[in-house]
Amino acid sequence: MDKRKKDLIKIAAVQASPVFLNKEKTVEKACKLMSKAGSNGAKLIVFPESFIPGYPDWVWVVPNSKSKILNDLYVELVNNSISIPDKLTIKLCDAARKAKINVAIGLTERNIESSNSSLFNSLLFISEEGKILGKHRKLVPTGGERLIWAQGDGNTLNVFNTSVGRISGLICWENYMTLARQALYNWGTQILVAPTWDKSERWLRSLQHFAWEGGMFVIGCCMALKMKDIPDRYEFKKLYPEGREWINPGNSCIIGPSGEIIAGPSEMKEEILYASIDLNEITKSKRMFDVAGHYARPDVFEFRVNKTG
Repeated sequence: MDKRKKDLIKIAAVQASPVFLNKEKTVEKACKLMSKAGSNGAKLIVFPESFIPGYPDWVWVVPNSKSKILNDLYVELVNNSISIPDKLTIKLCDAARKAKINVAIGLTERNIESSNSSLFNSLLFISEEGKILGKHRKLVPTGGERLIWAQGDGNTLNVFNTSVGRISGLICWENYMTLARQALYNWGTQILVAPTWDKSERWLRSLQHFAWEGGMFVIGCCMALKMKDIPDRYEFKKLYPEGREWINPGNSCIIGPSGEIIAGPSEMKEEILYASIDLNEITKSKRMFDVAGHYARPDVFEFRVNKTG
């Protein structure tokens, strides 16, 4: 076999809608997508931000004075959130093992370690053997998201060794936190998972910069969500502009370590994006610029991450 072909690893980014605020059915959908990607030869699959049980977009459309609407939505979101571990994470792990695929999936996580009523915007990592590698809790929810999600801490800022390389993740605008990125660069991230709700061109340009800056592959993964994906029983649905079809069109993509887009961007459709990557491209990109290596200057700068939780 050609050595270059032998070095290639197939990775996948899911652009799909959840079954809105239904964790059981959304997990079922996620498991089917894992199976499909695994059958197509992918060794890593990434799902969007808060794929389970769906991104709470009402934080951007419902005024905080509408307590009745917000309280009812919060109760439903809490009841449809994931605890790590629980029976649904076991189901996800079983699906990853059967598909022989590494998984990074965005979800809303319930804080079982204390009150059981606060939530985190989390990213769950599962190995191809079906083992939970760990999780990452978003450090700073953005704007209206702070009405839903609590802040994560440095204890969940990690890089995981997998069969496809060293993987880490930052969620949406958390990627704009320069020092969070620097920590992952220092720890040798090869594939950065960046699930998001941002579908803008500015976001795509930023991801390209991060890939080049860190000398790594970046997977920008966003859900494609239509108005019809939200059941009519939700009162907040009436607050969107009349005639609107797409709440989020997606714009998912996969980017190489030189900053080039190698898959996507995909817009206004559900699909799985695939790319075959070669980790040797990372080494090539760092010959001239290695932000955590010969450009780091530890004699000038001092860096520390508080991982005590």
